[in-house]
Amino acid sequence: MHAPDMSPSASAARPDTPLVTGPWWSELNGYHWFVLVVAALGWLFDTMDQQLFVLVRQPALVDLLGHSANPQHPEVTRYGGYATSIFILGWATGGLVFGMFGDRWGRARTMMITILMYSLFTGLSALSVGWWDFAVYRFLTGMGVGGEFAAGVALVAEVMPARARPFALGLLQALSAVGNMLAAVIYRLIFGLAPEEGLAGLTAWRLVFLVGILPALLVVVIRWRLREPESWLRAQEALARREQTEAAKQLGDLREMFADPRWRYHTFIGVALAFCGVVGLWGIGFWTPELVRSFVPKEEQSHYVFLTSFLQNLGAFFGIYLFSLITAWTNRRVAFLIAYLLALSATVMVFGFMTKPHEIFWMIPILGFSTLMVFGGFAIYFPELYPTRLRATGTGFCYNVARYIAAAGPMGLGLITGLYAAPPGSERAQQGLSELTWLSGIGSIDTPLRYAALTLSLIYLLPLVILPFAPETKGKPLPE
Repeated sequence: MHAPDMSPSASAARPDTPLVTGPWWSELNGYHWFVLVVAALGWLFDTMDQQLFVLVRQPALVDLLGHSANPQHPEVTRYGGYATSIFILGWATGGLVFGMFGDRWGRARTMMITILMYSLFTGLSALSVGWWDFAVYRFLTGMGVGGEFAAGVALVAEVMPARARPFALGLLQALSAVGNMLAAVIYRLIFGLAPEEGLAGLTAWRLVFLVGILPALLVVVIRWRLREPESWLRAQEALARREQTEAAKQLGDLREMFADPRWRYHTFIGVALAFCGVVGLWGIGFWTPELVRSFVPKEEQSHYVFLTSFLQNLGAFFGIYLFSLITAWTNRRVAFLIAYLLALSATVMVFGFMTKPHEIFWMIPILGFSTLMVFGGFAIYFPELYPTRLRATGTGFCYNVARYIAAAGPMGLGLITGLYAAPPGSERAQQGLSELTWLSGIGSIDTPLRYAALTLSLIYLLPLVILPFAPETKGKPLPE
């Protein structure tokens, strides 16, 4: 006879766990907090590295493409879209590959590998000598970024008590905004110290990327104390014994995820929801630095780009965590519906009507709050769709493989921007304006980027069709 399993992950999975009153954090012991902190730091530094790229994408490509005399050259925007799409493709590849490894090798080991990967290649981006090696570093950084998320959320989902799980996952995702804000601070400090010539022979954008190698130090902490969840260890032991049970099926088997009708259906829903959120954020929301540079004087651009990034992610922190509160009051589907409608409204407001520097202080936090809110839902919802043996694989697939499709978003924005541009050689083209005058007619500015963003924002209407078919997971134990 075996003693009952009293591990944290076991209690999280049992539907008959006694009802506990008080705040959700009162259920956490010391190890619960350690897991949450380590996973949160891994994702925080992950988002810091990706945001560093967003902030210095334009100056890096201006330098690498040789357009220092004309930073607004159309080729810079076009290659910026290419670089962003390549980064997202790497993110998707890492989510798929390391999602499966997270189920097969373990959550903690996969976290360690992916943190090392995104840190190393962010740092190597500082040594880029041209467009192609810069793109390769972006792809490999993206692989680490995508893989870390799947391992981290699977670990937290399996270790936390059931009632605390959605709040812990919401907090984990919300802290990613702190990583983005940290990137904004790094950008401001480095560009403030050396806006032109840089330090030690490195230009400012190269120094920013070099700082991105520091998260690798977190690996020391992971090796020191973090252990695999009990539910994953049990599934691994069952596989080793070749028991003819559900738990004995192959860990991280992508074929099973599509062969089983239940997991296949969950995957289609998850990918569709993630696709809408990712296109909206990376195809529009993360182009606010370019939007701000279009109406702020050059000598003030680094200051206002810093403020934009910081305030956007400050708003994101509250939006992401609010999702966990809304879903506790209502359910998963209603919370997603509210988040997507807010994202659409905020995107139209900012890209349609933000034309003055002082508007950054209130419009940008609302944009961050609204467009990042749905990502709090992804961290909560996706691990609830899959059993232990497929949890990291399924989460990684939904959150990241949608990016293969969504990678067209940044390129699409660049292409749509070109469609809205005034004819070459015309007076409006020389002013960087669109041939359309609808926005100027209501007091805004007719830049092609604005019209392209408004067009692409219609992606936020697609979830209204998807959500009625999404499985509701609130109040249910994790599948086993």
